[in-house]
Amino acid sequence: MRIGVITFPGTLDDRDAARAVNVSGAEAVALWHADADLKKVDAVILPGGFSYGDYLRCGAISRFAPVMKLVIDAAGKGMPVLGICNGFQVLCESHLLPGALTRNSDLHFLCRDQEIEITNNATAWTTSFAKGERITIPLKNGEGSFQCDDQTLATLESEGRVIARYVGVNPNGSRNLIAGITNERGNVVGLMPHPEHAIDPLTGPSAQGLGFFTSILKAMVK
Repeated sequence: MRIGVITFPGTLDDRDAARAVNVSGAEAVALWHADADLKKVDAVILPGGFSYGDYLRCGAISRFAPVMKLVIDAAGKGMPVLGICNGFQVLCESHLLPGALTRNSDLHFLCRDQEIEITNNATAWTTSFAKGERITIPLKNGEGSFQCDDQTLATLESEGRVIARYVGVNPNGSRNLIAGITNERGNVVGLMPHPEHAIDPLTGPSAQGLGFFTSILKAMVK
């Protein structure tokens, strides 16, 4: 299976994401923001970083990158897409996911190991987890507070589209402790914490993040 990892100017977690893909047993394929095709990949990851310097709003410029036109079209046809941190912001700016990621409630950048609970294990990116399973992976962001209007929040909750929540004290002011969400179809997922930094206990707080990358292999086999 070929999984594309997009690099925008300012992306900094693309190599980590590619390594996680390779460790999971898939083949990581490098995609550039200006690419005119997706190189026959089966799924796409938008990794973390500071694309285009986070000017305007985080992800606001990346949304108009040539490769994103292809991703938006492919996602609409069912291709699995995972946005991590800045990638989550890009997905929201692209309207592949609802809501927005805003400044952390304390207005400070945070970097810590964070426990999250998997609340939906039926998406293309969460099938390796048990519903209610708790894992610890790194969280690092300055604009990680998930916000949306009351109607959107009610829809996400009633349809089970919150895929993960923070455990304990809310780290960034996200509504309902939301750490990640999915679209209606379950093929597009946005996650603020970084599973690609937790695929090996030697270099991360755990290896529990690997489940996001093995999940897609199971989903594609089906």
